[in-house]
Amino acid sequence: MAFSFLFFFLSFLVIIGSVSSTANHLRTFIVHVQHDAKPSIFPTHEHWYESALRSLSTDTHSLEIGEGASNRIIHTYSNVFHGFSAKLSTLDAQKLEASPGFLAVIPEQVRHVQTTRSPEFLGLTSTDSAGLLKESDYGSDLVIGVIDTGIWPERKSFDDRDLGPVPAKWKGECVAGRDFPATSCNRKLIGARYFSSGYEATNGKMNETVEFRSPRDSDGHGTHTASIAAGRYVFPASTLGYARGVAAGMAPKARLAAYKVCWASGCYDADILAAFDAAVADGVDVISLSVGGVVVPYNLDAIAIAAFGATDAGIFVSASAGNGGPGGLTVTNVAPWVTNVGAGTIDRDFPADVKLGNGRIIPGVSIYGGPVLAPHRLYPLIYAGSEGSDGYSSSLCLEGSLDPNYVQGKIVLCDRGVNSRAAKGEVVKKAGGIGMIIANGVFDGEGLVADCHVIPATAVGASAGDEIRKYISAASKSKSSPTATISFRGTRLNVRPAPVVASFSARGPNPETPEILKPDIIAPGLNILAAWPDGVGPSGLPSDKRRTEFNILSGTSMACPHVSGLGALLKAAHPGWSPAAIRSALMTTAYTVDNRGQIMMDESTGNSSTVMDFGAGHVHPQKAMDPGLIYDLTSYDYVDFLCNSNYTTKNIQVVTRKHSDCSGAKKAGHIGNLNYPSLSAVFQQYGKHKLSTHFIRTVTNVGDPNSVYKVIVKPPRGMVVTVEPEKLAFRRVGQKLNFLVRVQAEATKLSPGSSIVKSGSIVWSDGKHEVRSPIVVTMQEPL
Repeated sequence: MAFSFLFFFLSFLVIIGSVSSTANHLRTFIVHVQHDAKPSIFPTHEHWYESALRSLSTDTHSLEIGEGASNRIIHTYSNVFHGFSAKLSTLDAQKLEASPGFLAVIPEQVRHVQTTRSPEFLGLTSTDSAGLLKESDYGSDLVIGVIDTGIWPERKSFDDRDLGPVPAKWKGECVAGRDFPATSCNRKLIGARYFSSGYEATNGKMNETVEFRSPRDSDGHGTHTASIAAGRYVFPASTLGYARGVAAGMAPKARLAAYKVCWASGCYDADILAAFDAAVADGVDVISLSVGGVVVPYNLDAIAIAAFGATDAGIFVSASAGNGGPGGLTVTNVAPWVTNVGAGTIDRDFPADVKLGNGRIIPGVSIYGGPVLAPHRLYPLIYAGSEGSDGYSSSLCLEGSLDPNYVQGKIVLCDRGVNSRAAKGEVVKKAGGIGMIIANGVFDGEGLVADCHVIPATAVGASAGDEIRKYISAASKSKSSPTATISFRGTRLNVRPAPVVASFSARGPNPETPEILKPDIIAPGLNILAAWPDGVGPSGLPSDKRRTEFNILSGTSMACPHVSGLGALLKAAHPGWSPAAIRSALMTTAYTVDNRGQIMMDESTGNSSTVMDFGAGHVHPQKAMDPGLIYDLTSYDYVDFLCNSNYTTKNIQVVTRKHSDCSGAKKAGHIGNLNYPSLSAVFQQYGKHKLSTHFIRTVTNVGDPNSVYKVIVKPPRGMVVTVEPEKLAFRRVGQKLNFLVRVQAEATKLSPGSSIVKSGSIVWSDGKHEVRSPIVVTMQEPL
């Protein structure tokens, strides 16, 4: 029997490291099998998998993890794809290569979480009688699956008052575990599961004194993201007295299912895949994933494979873009079938200013609810980097790096980086400091994140940090001691400008497919108030014994569930819409100007942001409800996209489970012809003077039956963009029409290896709707 098995060596020296040199070293692999290749002698797929593993070597290393083949299997998968995860040595994996019916063996990756004003800021208010919330009945029959650190079910945000019965389609369950009886679920939290086998296969048995072997959240991240997506209206809500008001999620009546996959040392692919597999079987409508990692080709990316299986089943998948900003090429979760969400600010902040001994007031931000510094009094100020053990670790205020003889009774300036911002305050407090200023490094720029500190503390931008260090140095030289104080000014609303692209929000271009613009959109992700567990202090530090029902966190992790909740509202209002239609509605109605009427600012530089920062723009829920036209996609369009991205038929089958003939796709177009709501062209100059490309797009009318859309073209500077036809006349709802976009550019003088990005837009308008698509052109001069 000829065997169809492919073992992927994606830069194996990079991915597996020591495995290539120690062939018996065990690690977890995801094994992808052909669904229809199971030999008939096996009653089930599981028996087949076990037999394949039994046929491998039985050396002592292979048996470290158990006696039989069944013990070696971590999870089996049957919904998002067919296969299993197992501990294997490289030798075992190479032997599996000789087994019929196997498609791929993918080395596991470890991922990490990307850590009440926002509904109002987005125009979703409970008094709104005709908008998205009303149209969708607040999302009441939709189920959002949150793949994260679990949930704290007792929070008021997860109350089931006035909710109807659990939707009849729901097939999930409430899995009991430590401190989590099956009665923890209700008509709001209708499902909860946990997946730890992948985590324990790598790390050994979990420490149950600090972690719950159950869906209960011992971190806080999952509770926070779940309540952003679908928390009920809770009043009063605040964190340590800050951000007082009504807390509410995006889809307050949507049902929640919690899938816990993240543990003390991270979130393991084997468990994430198991959660996706269960969520599809359970019947969720939306999957929210605020977890990310490195970018690899789609056929080696377990999240991309799982998300394709979910999208193929009609589930809208939104994922966080990552917190690697403000540098370029930092965006993660970039597969075109995933809606990728960056983070913006809202019109609220928490000012906490530094007053220096020379009279200068320097703006900062903080959430601090304890005893404050005495008003009208200045305190001695030092820079940790010049007063500690070794310049580097003390400048960052790392554990054990500060000398109490220097720090006692002083305000300490610490540099941002390595350890958490709240942990720096704990280090300063332990050394006897009475306050702390955290200064951004050059890379962080001017972006500020408010944290719940355990000591009077504030965060300032990079240029302010430089100014404070200069002041300390000058005062010390002039024999007058440097002094300062911090004044906490509470909660400030109606801040301008807003939204601003958060400094930490990951940026494009898309490292895997530059022809697909990522992030897709941005949503509120800075200083977001949401539910928090009882077992964790607001700073997240083990020593923090304070307890709060809500906490304020920042990250693309907070932006993603905003879009997950909005996806549920749109699906409730338009049950026939595909995941691509929902994303299209969010993207083509997004806006790019702030509340001053100017292009959104980049928080890290204070300059205008670009499409690489915000994608199509900032979500506008009310407009997304009625977008006029949508760019739709099917699973087969994604197959064609992978064909045109030069993936082999075997690799495409690994991602899509579909047999593909790429000859038709390659004839029909190029990689940029995926029917995506944004258009991105990459020109390699190679000494050519004139460069051109075209895009073919299809729009579906979801607006008024008889409508005529005219195009408005804003070409990227110095380029020619033509659209044919310039007018689209629709006679009925659901009608599809095509158009062609030609982009012509002239070569620019660039040094070898460098590139330049220019952007514009095309807008289709019928006088009532404006359907906007960004056009991005990247000119590259190859090395």
